Amino acid sequence: MTNTIRIKRSTGSSAPTSLENAEVAYSEGNNTLWYGTGTGGSGGSATSIEAIGGDGYFSTLTTNQTLSGNKTFTGTLDFSGATVQAFTCAQNLIVSGNLTVNGTTTTISSSTVNVEDKNLELGKVSTPTDTTADGGGLTLKGTTDKTFNWLNATDAWTSSDHIDLASGKQYYIAGTSVLNATTLGSGVTASSLTGVGTVSSGTWAATDVAIAHGGTGASTAAAALTNLGLTATAAEINALDGITSTVGELNIVDGGTSATSTTLATADRMVMNDNGTMVQVALSDLVTFLENGSVSGFDLDGGTY
Repeated sequence: MTNTIRIKRSTGSSAPTSLENAEVAYSEGNNTLWYGTGTGGSGGSATSIEAIGGDGYFSTLTTNQTLSGNKTFTGTLDFSGATVQAFTCAQNLIVSGNLTVNGTTTTISSSTVNVEDKNLELGKVSTPTDTTADGGGLTLKGTTDKTFNWLNATDAWTSSDHIDLASGKQYYIAGTSVLNATTLGSGVTASSLTGVGTVSSGTWAATDVAIAHGGTGASTAAAALTNLGLTATAAEINALDGITSTVGELNIVDGGTSATSTTLATADRMVMNDNGTMVQVALSDLVTFLENGSVSGFDLDGGTY
């Protein structure tokens, strides 16, 4: 007859209430092998009962355990009900589901970050407001921080450094170009400029330029004469040559190249101011006036010898 060695067993899932030292038992309900250990001596009662084997042992650990050495797992690992403390993953980590990180600081140490999503949300709190968004944006570390932030006080995105557009690019507002490297947009019709460089071309179609700024302060000749303090009328100015003046005729007054050389005659006239009135005087009249020394005070003195 074959000898059969049997151990204690239970159809339940609980540990044995007692075992002898070095005695083993098996609970079929959870597939766990138990071992009695301690200093009870040969044939004595064990001081503790420990689970030492069976797949139920590995799947239903209820006490703190420390596992060392390399472990290989196949199948599905379910940590949904567990808290995983800090750990280091030396290989690639692929998360097929959603990844939620609850903490104060998330640090990513890599040379390149690839994000498939084309929209990044910042400041996503339970109740976002302009106050919670204040100061949000991007910070590039350098000798000094290079920031691009939204400020609630100015209701605007604010850059700490220059913004340099690439060649051929422009600034747009509401779909309309307002500025490029060489030209203001056509929609810019008002400005608060206080100084400009040399204006080499263009058409002036604005307020009359004041006298203090080099203009006449007027848009008509009559108003310009008044503003400049000139009392002569256009007719009086034309009296310089007795007819409506032309460019050529005005050149005659100042000896310009348009003047024609001629020999003076007594009937020729010249323009003079007669007590505020411009008049034409014949050369013969001028001679008569000068010859009357008592009236003109003109005296031709031959001198002495």
